[in-house]
Amino acid sequence: MSKVIYTAEAHVTGGRIDGHGETSDGALAVDLRLPTELGGGGEGTNPEQLFAVGFAACFEGAIGAVARRRKLEAGDVAIDSKVHLLPTPERGFKLAVELDVSLPSVSDPGEAVELVRAAHSVCPYSNATRGNIEVEVTANGRTVEA
Repeated sequence: MSKVIYTAEAHVTGGRIDGHGETSDGALAVDLRLPTELGGGGEGTNPEQLFAVGFAACFEGAIGAVARRRKLEAGDVAIDSKVHLLPTPERGFKLAVELDVSLPSVSDPGEAVELVRAAHSVCPYSNATRGNIEVEVTANGRTVEA
């Protein structure tokens, strides 16, 4: 393992059906439940929701880092993320992700796409999922080819 710059720690009991998860510092504590679409009551959150929030937050940080390196003003970035749970032919499951990035402060469509493309190569979530799951990204409504 290369030089570790940060480690997140969490403890989960009960899994996704009737579980509870909490970070080691206590900053995040969530009850885990199946969504109603999978037969659950929906009274808590689920791993796909947590992944959607985490990926979007991380991606927004990557946009900021790339913008600073390029001496650009990314401004008020907003990301709508969707994490899809899909069945596989082997009766397993896989994920797919959509990230819809809004960069109101970047008026040039080409610049917005290039900024988001560069962030997609920097973001740890993007790097972890690349080649493993389908990730579709848009910047100000335009498709970003990875």
